[in-house]
Amino acid sequence: MGQRFFFCPKCGARLEYRPRDGRPRLTCLGCGYIFYENPAVGVAAIVLDREKRLLLGRRTTTYCGRWCIPCGYVEYDEDVCAAVVREFREETGLEIAVTGVYAVHSNFHNPEKHSVGIWFRAEVIGGRLQPGDDLDAVGYFPLDDLPPLAFETDRLVISRLRAELEDHY
Repeated sequence: MGQRFFFCPKCGARLEYRPRDGRPRLTCLGCGYIFYENPAVGVAAIVLDREKRLLLGRRTTTYCGRWCIPCGYVEYDEDVCAAVVREFREETGLEIAVTGVYAVHSNFHNPEKHSVGIWFRAEVIGGRLQPGDDLDAVGYFPLDDLPPLAFETDRLVISRLRAELEDHY
């Protein structure tokens, strides 16, 4: 991966990679500020209906036309649980109650924006199912008959979910 940031957010001077803590870090040549390139945090909600079908959304932005577990990014000042409730409502029109953390994975699908995803289990408590935000379709799918998925990490999560449900029945 090449250098993505070139100027210090503190003083505007040039950034350059310099060794620090055993790895190259972007360092300001003017004020010495270390610009840590940390991943963004994403959240997703796993919602199953009574038939154990998974709610997915079809994307209109990156990976357009492919499907995903409804997801989005956590705002800087936002709690992760509040973020997943907000993102899910924006994308599906449904209100959810979070019932627990299901999985956490690093997402490397976008080399420009590394993210850490947190998948929550959730239950629908209200609203009306309708696509919104960056989805143009939403629907429930059997775990063994899914449309083309956008993200490899969703495949990992769904594979685990499928195995657990098969073991349960």
